[in-house]
Amino acid sequence: MNKSELVNAVAKTTGLSKADVDRSLKGILYNVSAALSRGEKVTFVGFGTFERRDRKARMGVNPQRPTEKIKIPAKKAPAFSAGSELKAAVASGRLPKLALEPVKSPMMKASGKGKSKSKKSGKKRSR
Repeated sequence: MNKSELVNAVAKTTGLSKADVDRSLKGILYNVSAALSRGEKVTFVGFGTFERRDRKARMGVNPQRPTEKIKIPAKKAPAFSAGSELKAAVASGRLPKLALEPVKSPMMKASGKGKSKSKKSGKKRSR
């Protein structure tokens, strides 16, 4: 599944527009990346944890010249640890149990009482 397929699936599941889902997904990815760059963990209970791990410097082998040794420098790398619900869903092949609440459009009013009043009036305002 690529990003556009994910956006389409989430939009279908939640009833939100594709544009809203796309903006939300970009916001989520941005904030997860920002937290990881600051060294923070990001945990989604049941799904998993994203974190930054330190890798030590080590010696490696040049794949083009197997007899040549190369030094691989230390670095910080992102890592993901799957949560228990995700592991169970993958192992069983069943969908994970998620509680999706129905989405109410911001354009819909909670109560149908009353009519909306127009902000425009016949009077001109002076500035």
